[in-house]
Amino acid sequence: MHPLLIVIIAFVLLEFAVSSVLSWLNSKWMTHPVPRVLEGLYDDAKYRKQQDYMRANKRVSLIERCVMLVITLAVLIPGVLGWLDTLCCQWSHSLLLQLLIFFGIYAVASMIISLPFGYYDTFVIEQRFGFNKTTQSTFWLDTLKSLLLTLVLGAVLLSVIYLLYSYLGSSFWIWATVVCAAFILFFSLFYSNLIVPLFNKQTPLEDGQLRSAIEAAAIEMGFSIKDIYVIDGSKHSTKANAYFTGFGRKKRVVLFDTLIEQLSTHEIVAVLAHELGHNKHHDTLKNTIMSIVMVAVNLFVFSLLVDNPELSHALGGSRDHSFALSLIAFSLLFSPIDLLLDPLINHVSRKGERAADAFAAEHGHGEHLISGLKKLSANTLSNLTPHPAVVWMSYSHPTLAQRIEAIMEKNNYSTK
Repeated sequence: MHPLLIVIIAFVLLEFAVSSVLSWLNSKWMTHPVPRVLEGLYDDAKYRKQQDYMRANKRVSLIERCVMLVITLAVLIPGVLGWLDTLCCQWSHSLLLQLLIFFGIYAVASMIISLPFGYYDTFVIEQRFGFNKTTQSTFWLDTLKSLLLTLVLGAVLLSVIYLLYSYLGSSFWIWATVVCAAFILFFSLFYSNLIVPLFNKQTPLEDGQLRSAIEAAAIEMGFSIKDIYVIDGSKHSTKANAYFTGFGRKKRVVLFDTLIEQLSTHEIVAVLAHELGHNKHHDTLKNTIMSIVMVAVNLFVFSLLVDNPELSHALGGSRDHSFALSLIAFSLLFSPIDLLLDPLINHVSRKGERAADAFAAEHGHGEHLISGLKKLSANTLSNLTPHPAVVWMSYSHPTLAQRIEAIMEKNNYSTK
């Protein structure tokens, strides 16, 4: 076995071990006492239902992790990816076409492997606990759309990056970063206009009490909101959400129809105040910049290794250099770095969420934000007692108890 392949397998096993330990810690913490500020959120029957929901998801997640581990090892150890790379060379003499065929097959195979778990989650677990609203036809159509979107956008981006590499050599990472940054900015601006309509219908929020309350509250907080849309989230699930998207003239507030159904007008305004807090603190811009920096770092390190023949040989490649095999080998070797960065990225995200909550509380929406968060958590059977290590490692938001305690503290401070 190639020494580098042994390192890659060790990293795959490490990632599996970390995720398994975190899952185990979370399951052990299920019997931990509910925080005082959340007492009464669930009655006994609903709390048992929440625990059953968590156990069901845990079992499926464990099975999925084990299956993915077995498949990954079954692909890596015999050199299946190297065999596929050789096969693509036989199908075309164009290096670019070879690359696109390789990753096209890779993307389709990945989708086929993950599809049974997505189907089971939607039509068994989510259905059993009353969340699923997706029909069979919608599920399969959305799956097909997602696959086609991945193939088209992936092919365009991969082609540009490979052509830059072909003409510029190892310095390609500079212009590749510019291209990726353009992609990220473009979809940050136009995601709601171009991508969302492929899967959901968006309609402007009609004139009435809710729109008037939102516009009035926004003006009080120093914002002028014109583009307020309602998305038919109930087409897929009973779970609710709201988000703020875009920059400048492309700013848009999007409310799920399920959010409007489940919360009062005051609570919706409070949730929106939280989203406006993100906008006030430029969190969308900060996240975009952070994403671009991460892409740049990845591309730079990859540019140092891309021509190393050992990357291709480690995955069973017969050529001294394969851009496709080098890219996959690099992504596997870089996975421990991502594992180390996740806590830092999530820490920054949680800090932004606390600041957005504080912004809503400062403008008098703290009480309604608390009641709205409680309703949303209860309606989604969210875990009230996640293990601290899981929160530190993988939570992009503070826990519900932490958010409520911080808002209450802010309100008390403001009252003084």
